[in-house]
Amino acid sequence: MLSRNRVVTTGRRRLLALLILWLPLSGWAQQVEVKLEGDYPELKTNAEAFIGEVEGRNATNLRRYASTAVDQASKALRALGYYEPRIDWRVEDGDSDDGARLILTITPGEPVRITSRTVEIRGAASRDSRFTDNLPKQPAEGDVLNHGHYNSLRDTIQTRARQRGYFDGSFVEKSLTVNPENRTAEVTLVYESGERYQLGEVTFTEDHYFESDLLHDFVTFEPGTPYHTDKIAELNRDLSSSGYFSGVDIDAVPGRAVDGVIPVAVTVTRRPPRSVGVGVGFSTDVGPRFRANWREHWINPMGHKRGADTELSVPRQNVSAWYELPLEPPMTDLIRLTAGYQREDIENVESELLTLGQQWQHELDNSWLQVLSLRWEGERFNIGDEESGTSSLFLPGAAYSRRYADTALDPSKGYRLQFDVTGAHRAVLSTVDVLHVSALAKGLYTMFDNHRFLARVQAGGVATNSFEDVPPSLRFFAGGDQSVRGYGYETLSPENENGVPVGGRYLLVGSAEYQYQFADRWRAALFVDHGNAVNDLFDPLATGVGIGLRWVSPVGPLRLDVAKGLDPEFGGGWRIHFSMGPEL
Repeated sequence: MLSRNRVVTTGRRRLLALLILWLPLSGWAQQVEVKLEGDYPELKTNAEAFIGEVEGRNATNLRRYASTAVDQASKALRALGYYEPRIDWRVEDGDSDDGARLILTITPGEPVRITSRTVEIRGAASRDSRFTDNLPKQPAEGDVLNHGHYNSLRDTIQTRARQRGYFDGSFVEKSLTVNPENRTAEVTLVYESGERYQLGEVTFTEDHYFESDLLHDFVTFEPGTPYHTDKIAELNRDLSSSGYFSGVDIDAVPGRAVDGVIPVAVTVTRRPPRSVGVGVGFSTDVGPRFRANWREHWINPMGHKRGADTELSVPRQNVSAWYELPLEPPMTDLIRLTAGYQREDIENVESELLTLGQQWQHELDNSWLQVLSLRWEGERFNIGDEESGTSSLFLPGAAYSRRYADTALDPSKGYRLQFDVTGAHRAVLSTVDVLHVSALAKGLYTMFDNHRFLARVQAGGVATNSFEDVPPSLRFFAGGDQSVRGYGYETLSPENENGVPVGGRYLLVGSAEYQYQFADRWRAALFVDHGNAVNDLFDPLATGVGIGLRWVSPVGPLRLDVAKGLDPEFGGGWRIHFSMGPEL
C-alpha cells in the first residue's frame, strides 16, 4: 500500500509539473502565505522556511493544519528573538479545493535583547592568541537575540579547541538565559581548555619501499610541536601530491597520546610505477593538437623520477624527456635534467631547436619559487626566404615566480608573478652575446560573487650586439589567444621588406577583462588587449576588443572569444579565439 501511494504521489507531481505550463501559476502556488506587519524580511523568510512547502490541501485540511503552521511560525520568530508575536490566520477558498490558501498575519511585537555577554577562556588556551582572538562579535550586548549567533559562538570555541589540540577542554558553564517577560537574554560561555596536546614522532609503515630520509623530509614539524589539524592535513596533502603513493592514511588520534604527546603513524600505499597519458585539444593559435606523456613515478628508493612528453600540431611539433631528483624539502625543491627537440613553422618563420639543460628549483623563505638553470640551445632557423642561420647558445638563467589562488580549478581571486632572465656570451660556447629578460603579472578579483575582473601585463627585452644572429626562439612575437586578441598568432612584430614578421627586441602587452557569471559555471566576458612586439619602445601598439563566453568545465575553463583588431595596418580584423587552461 505504501509503494502504491508513493507511485500515485510521484505520478501526480509529474502531472502537476506538466500542467503548470498551461494553468495560471497562482492556482498551484504555495498554499501558506506569511504576511508580516512591518518591514521584517528576515523574519518572513525564517517563518516560511520553518513552515516549508504545503501543497495539495483543500480548505478543510488547511483549517486543521492552521495550528501547526502557527506553532512553526512562532518557533521561527523565537529563534530570531521575537518571543511574543501575535499570529492571526484565515483560510481563503479558491476556485477548486487545491486552490485554497492559509494566510498567516504576524505582528512580531517587541524583541528580546542581549543584556549581558560573558565569554571566558580558561586554562592554557587563554594564553593562545590564535584561539582567543577574533571570536564572533555576535551576540553582543544590545543586539536582538538570535539563537543562531549564540550557537555559532559556542561551536566556534569547540571547533578551535579540537583544531588546536585542546582535547581535554569543556564548558564549565554554558547558558543562554531568556526572560521573555522582561525581553532580556544573558549569554554565558566559560570554557576550560586544559593543556594543549603536542605532536610526537612521525613513523612510517615498514613496507613503503622508499628511503626513510626521503619520507621524513615531507614532515614539516618537529616532535613537541603544538598540535594543529592543519599540520596533519599538510602532511597528508604533501605525501599525496608527491606522485609516489596511491593512498595515504595518517593516524594521529588523541586517544593514543602519552602524557599529552600524540604519536603520528603514517601508512602509505605505493602507486604503480608507470603511467601513460594521451589527449587531444584545439586552439585557434595552433589548431588541433595531440599530446602524450609517459611517467615513471619512482625509479629507486631515493624517489628519482623520469618522463617524456610530446605535442604534435600542424605548426609545432616537440618531444622532450626529463630526469628528476628530489631535494629537501621534496615538495618544492628538486634538480631536473632535460633534453628536447622542437620544430616550428609559423608565419613563414621556420625553426628547429635542440635543448639540453639542468634546473635547480628551490622555494625561498618568502614563498617565491626560484629556478636556476644551465642549458645549451642549438637552433637552425629560416625567416621567409631572406634570413637564415644557425645558433649555438650556452644560457645560464634564473627565474622567479609566485602564485596565489584561493582555489585550484576556478579561483575567485589570486595573482601570478613571474620574472625570467637568461644570457649568453660568445666567450662561453655561444655564437652571439645576448641578454633576454621577460616578466609577467596576472591578477584576478571577484566582487559580489558574479563580477570578475582580470588583468594581465607582459613585458620583455633582448639586449644584444647582433640582433640578426639572435634565433627566433629568443625574439618576441605578439598576437593570438594568449596575447593580443583580434590578431593572428605571432603576427605582431617588426616585418622585413617582404612583410614577414621577424620578431622584435621588446614585448609590451596589457589586457583587461570583465566577466559576469549569468549561470552556474557560465560567464560572459568583455575585454580589451593592447600591445605589440617592437624594436623601439615608442613604436605604436595594436589594440583588440571583443566579447567572450566562459565555461568552467571539470578539467578547467574553456574560453570562446570573438575579437576585433582595431588596427588594420597590423592585420587586425574579426577573429574567433578558442582556448582552454587556467586563468592564472
